[in-house]
Amino acid sequence: MATRVTPAEGPVKSVALKRSKIIEAVETVAEVTPVGVAPAYWDEAREALIGRDRIMRKLIPQYPGLHLSSRGEPFTTLARAIVGQQISTKAADAIWLRLSGACGDVAPEAVVALTPEALGGCGLSKRKTEYIRDLALHFADGHIHAHDWHAMEDEAIIAELTAIRGIGRWTAEMFLIFNLMRPNVFPIDDLGLLKAIGLHYFSGEPVTRSEAREVAANWEPWRTVATWYLWRSLDPIPVEY
Repeated sequence: MATRVTPAEGPVKSVALKRSKIIEAVETVAEVTPVGVAPAYWDEAREALIGRDRIMRKLIPQYPGLHLSSRGEPFTTLARAIVGQQISTKAADAIWLRLSGACGDVAPEAVVALTPEALGGCGLSKRKTEYIRDLALHFADGHIHAHDWHAMEDEAIIAELTAIRGIGRWTAEMFLIFNLMRPNVFPIDDLGLLKAIGLHYFSGEPVTRSEAREVAANWEPWRTVATWYLWRSLDPIPVEY
């Protein structure tokens, strides 16, 4: 039997049809759209994957003009990811609107200045209030080195992010993909990715982590791009709000 894997931050509903709420929250700021600048590596990665992988050879041409693009800045992206955990997109948007009204600008210093009671009044649970304050403090106190991330390895950034309450490895990997657009991220804990690998590479059968890693080894150093196209095969229309 294949191992069932779930993200540490919460369950994913209807993986074949809808991504997790955390990915939706991230994509609200870091959308995947046909408009905007593709990563500099995108075309090279597409050609490499088409040349070496029979599934990618069929899959990639089905989505012409679509590519990964990053919008927003790190604190906003991560804050929205925390707000959106385990709730509907509509509820997350309503909370974010109230938070924006309370802060004026949802920046680290503005969030730190709000009391826990004020944050709770925006609709945040006690736990999410603690999480978003911890996130804001990490940015405000300089414990997060966002300006240095361009020169840091993926694992070093993940270590910084997972030191923040409410951010697990999976959320950090989503951030690397959708905000920093790192080319070689392989989020092994993502149910949608595992489902897509099983669908395309194992005739629809469930896959183990070990089997998924074996498939992904052929994508190096473009695992982000292959992952993105596999997500597209489950949800062809990028999330837009």
